[in-house]
Amino acid sequence: MRHTTRTTGGTTLAILHTETPADAWDEARWEEVRGRTRVLLDSYGVVLLRGAGIPDATAFHAAVSGFGGDLIESYRGGNTPRKTLSDGVFTSTEYPARYDITLHNELSYARSWPDRLYFCCLDAPDTGGATPVCDGEALLGALSPEVRERFAAGVVYRQYLHGGAGLGKSWQDTFETDGRAAVEEFLTESGADFVWTADGGLRVSQHRPGVRKNPRTGRDTWFNQADQWHPSNLPDDEGELLLSLTDSVDDLPHWVTYADGTPLPDEDLAEVRAAQREHMLTEPWQRGDVMIVHNLSVLHGREAFTGTRKVVVSMT
Repeated sequence: MRHTTRTTGGTTLAILHTETPADAWDEARWEEVRGRTRVLLDSYGVVLLRGAGIPDATAFHAAVSGFGGDLIESYRGGNTPRKTLSDGVFTSTEYPARYDITLHNELSYARSWPDRLYFCCLDAPDTGGATPVCDGEALLGALSPEVRERFAAGVVYRQYLHGGAGLGKSWQDTFETDGRAAVEEFLTESGADFVWTADGGLRVSQHRPGVRKNPRTGRDTWFNQADQWHPSNLPDDEGELLLSLTDSVDDLPHWVTYADGTPLPDEDLAEVRAAQREHMLTEPWQRGDVMIVHNLSVLHGREAFTGTRKVVVSMT
């Protein structure tokens, strides 16, 4: 078993060549894979297992379980559409193939988030479709001190979730329930502010840090998805169209401000996106690959693609 590395900017991806497929690993090989993966993940924050030969969601579930840790079995409160395939195995974000999904840290807007993300390619696309990654410390270090300071003070994620008809997701789909009491309990435990609207919708506001301490390195790292929640993140002219359909930014499905309520200026967003491009690394998927991401260390996204693509995800 050997590993290679690829580096772009401040991001390094470790590729562990497993040599034999996962369904042939005995306990000794599993121990070796776990040990090598742990060392590489501690060193780089992201590891790609190449040659694992995972054929389907059932085999993926078994492989992820082999690494230990409790699988997160619900995406309750998540802002993007997914389908549950089995306990702890989800489709990656359901989003049109012609668009990129920008870099982000998973569930960084929530009170709790997964430690590790496991992605698996069950069907590789014809073109594109990679899961690009970006080191959060490198991204943060590429920003000007002024922009870093503003994000370090935190950001406020704001949602308007309709009650059954409207833009974006409904609160029922988001929280996987039709019961308001269950939603209120979830949001109260999350430390979120919320209010029900007269038309049956729900406004949610969550103040979260934009920078956190990375336990893997002990250094500050970028950990937010503020730029992704801003309407300027939408492709083509969809952001302007969305704004034209609402009376106020508070009626947008997603909206974000700095901690003091100040909107994020275009200049700050441009600097963040330039830093992401500088440090973004892309490795094309091969069928059966598994990518493991330390969520606090490394951002991930998705390239636009052609053909069929099936990438599933588990979180621990």
